[in-house]
Amino acid sequence: MKIAMVSEHASPLALAGGVDSGGQNIYVANVARYLQRSGHDVDVFTRRDRALLPAISNMEGVRVIHVPAGPPLQLPKEQLLPYMGEFADFLIGFCRRQRTPYHVMHANFFMSGLAGLKVRRALGIPLVTTFHALGRVRRIHQGSDDGFPDERFAIEDELVRHSDAIIAECPQDEADLIDLYHAGPDRIEIIPCGFDADELHPMSRDEARKALGWPRKQFIVLQLGRIVQRKGIDNVIRGVGVLKTQHGIDAQLFIVGGNSDTPNEIATPEIARLRGIARQAGVEQTTTFVGRRGREQLRRFYSAANVFVTTPWYEPFGITPVEAMACGTPVIGADVGGIRYSVKEGETGWLVPPRDPAALAVRLATLQRDPALARRMGEAGLARARAEFTWRGVAKSLEAVYGRIADVNTVCPSSDRAESLRSAAGGAAR
Repeated sequence: MKIAMVSEHASPLALAGGVDSGGQNIYVANVARYLQRSGHDVDVFTRRDRALLPAISNMEGVRVIHVPAGPPLQLPKEQLLPYMGEFADFLIGFCRRQRTPYHVMHANFFMSGLAGLKVRRALGIPLVTTFHALGRVRRIHQGSDDGFPDERFAIEDELVRHSDAIIAECPQDEADLIDLYHAGPDRIEIIPCGFDADELHPMSRDEARKALGWPRKQFIVLQLGRIVQRKGIDNVIRGVGVLKTQHGIDAQLFIVGGNSDTPNEIATPEIARLRGIARQAGVEQTTTFVGRRGREQLRRFYSAANVFVTTPWYEPFGITPVEAMACGTPVIGADVGGIRYSVKEGETGWLVPPRDPAALAVRLATLQRDPALARRMGEAGLARARAEFTWRGVAKSLEAVYGRIADVNTVCPSSDRAESLRSAAGGAAR
């Protein structure tokens, strides 16, 4: 098949860990790669957010098309909706110039879906939508802090009505689509996020700690991901504080993520608030902000930790718990959304209320005092991740959905593919 993936704010080429760079970027990058490895032609359309970007980049055989929509600057995703008409017009023009038409378009996030709907109406290309987060769910949890306009709800309603298939990332996502958006269950497929088994697999804890310069014997808690308020990092810090004051256990907390490689309160303002919380909790000296790290380094961090903790207020899926499990590390996660699905309570880790540092501290203390239990949970998590959550399996499941709704009688010839990649810098169409 010839597949168009649309991800308006989340480029597959971006480093994860920033405010608007996280799970969706990782999802789009890996799904595109694995579909391409299965023999499909894949193009990813993302907004041009830097002036010096080429028109088209080559990502391991996947074309990444930088769409000129709005100023070529990095903007918060909450400010991008006014540029989606321009984004859609470019998509329609680009699709019309192709020698071989796209069989299916997969929109990621509601703004990509808005553009995808216009393409579907103009050209008849079947549309698959993965929301990654739902506006009504976000508004319930963030209230006035939600920066998106109410217009988002109507756009999502329209997408639910007119998408040829909707991908829910976990059972809670499916339930929200049905209960809050009246989606027809027959058009929803539950397909989770995943991990790359070549990239993430266990390594010796001693070896990982030596590489990172971490203390060999210390009980270490890892928090990794975007540093934004809804991720509940403040709860993790307070939980480590309660672990110290009420359980008599000193733990070292490492927090990986942010908008810069060096932890910077200007680049990542949330760090300033979190440092204040660490002071109040009495764990300032044992809380380390690491900064953003490339994906090739993440295996060391996951493997070096005694436990991975993530306690967001809500989480449509949450890739980091699966990544930690893939490295054989037990997970304590918030009992919300996709984490409730990926973490097997009492087997691969534990689920705790999202704003309850005392409950988190109890589970941390249990793992610290029972290394054999922690080891068993890590092994069970590794087995679950490999069985249920590989990107290869995710791509295969998506491939089946695409094939069901698309006209796949013609396939883009490989010679066209090679020619288009050679000519990418000149914007050649295929």
